Amino acid sequence: MPIKGFIEYKRREYCNDIGCPIQMIMNKKEQDSEDYNDLREMCKENCLHTTYEFHHWLIEKGYLLVRPE
Repeated sequence: MPIKGFIEYKRREYCNDIGCPIQMIMNKKEQDSEDYNDLREMCKENCLHTTYEFHHWLIEKGYLLVRPE
């Protein structure tokens, strides 16, 4: 649930923003097709980018990580 006055991260926002080549191909495929799911599996298992890169992208975009008490 979003915090009032804030927006939540949208799925694959990072991938689209940085122009990930795999994501660009996925965007042209029908969601849940065999090709789409094969590409998605590739991303899940062998992402071209690191969590370090993702974390710093989040910081640059002003995202905050929060958790409930």
